[in-house]
Amino acid sequence: MPVSTHLGSQLVDLCSVLLLLCCFAIVAQRRLSACVDLFALQSVFLAATAALVAFLTGHRHIYFAAALTIVIKVIVLPRILRKVIERLNVSRELVMNVNVPAGLLICGALVIVAFFITQPIIPLGYLLTRDSLAIALAIVLIGFFTMIARKKAVTQMVGFLVMENGVFLGATAAAYGMPLIVELGVFFDVLVAGLIVGIYTHRLQDAFDSVDTGALTVLKE
Repeated sequence: MPVSTHLGSQLVDLCSVLLLLCCFAIVAQRRLSACVDLFALQSVFLAATAALVAFLTGHRHIYFAAALTIVIKVIVLPRILRKVIERLNVSRELVMNVNVPAGLLICGALVIVAFFITQPIIPLGYLLTRDSLAIALAIVLIGFFTMIARKKAVTQMVGFLVMENGVFLGATAAAYGMPLIVELGVFFDVLVAGLIVGIYTHRLQDAFDSVDTGALTVLKE
């Protein structure tokens, strides 16, 4: 492997590790606005990873995906979620299904599981991004765990978006990204999901005077 390609592979791995660290920081946060800021920061690292892969491989459509990541996940969606937090006047998540120390331990276990699952697969790959596959799976698992562990609709949405970041990184690691039409469809779905969550949280606040999704269990026919 040429020195420049080897260095590029290491930079991709570094960006992937920063993406994973953002996941742990989100799990450790109780302030909703900080969770949104960390998601935006994670998306910046994701866009940097995509741009780096595009530069190293010459797959120009990944530049487009990186640009969409900046516009939708770094600018638009965080702005929507911050406006939801400001309007509902809910700044902290006081009650969680799993407390922060236990959550971090579970996330550590999920990372080990992800590396264990992908260990037989990684040596079979030949792409310079193949080492990021385990981290991508770990990010997907941690995002799913965040959706389960948190009660507020906003942080559950952040967990969903973290999962989507993991899927995007996995697609980049396994096949240098998805076809452009698929990437456009995914970004459109994510944007619509963000708008729906904005409306959904307002309805939840009006009905239960809270954005705790656990209140939905009291609904009757």
